[in-house]
Amino acid sequence: MSHIVTPDICDAHPGVRVLDPLFANFGGVDAFCGPVRTVKCFEDNSRVKEAVAEPGDGAVLVVDGGGSLRCALLGDMLAEKAADNGWAGVIVYGCVRDIDVLAETELGVQALGAHPRRSDKHGEGQRDVAVAFAGVTLRPGQWVYADNNGIVVAESRLTLDV
Repeated sequence: MSHIVTPDICDAHPGVRVLDPLFANFGGVDAFCGPVRTVKCFEDNSRVKEAVAEPGDGAVLVVDGGGSLRCALLGDMLAEKAADNGWAGVIVYGCVRDIDVLAETELGVQALGAHPRRSDKHGEGQRDVAVAFAGVTLRPGQWVYADNNGIVVAESRLTLDV
């Protein structure tokens, strides 16, 4: 795969949309990309757990956690499961935890912040729906590109120069 540099992507593909700069990198992979798959949930990571247990096939799980800063929607066990199942990354509009382990996990992880409390598990949430946060609507099948500079979204896979 070509090296991902989001400023270069923006220069070469001016039509991409850029998420507001709210996210920090927590994963062991600094730059990642893939087709979007989504989860919409609020303080309940049941659907996140379901998704990462399935084959990722190089996709990026985009989790709309409603921007909650009161609990984590992804921790070490789910991140390791995602990495083992072939997910390229997870973007959480919310918090993550176990960040020292996340930093050692072969997975791209971006989130708003870290929080030590785990989420509830009541089976709430939706999968494979359009989600809107950070000034952008993301839909399953679009492509997301992320690095330490930011997160960009394209309608389809982009051709990147090495």
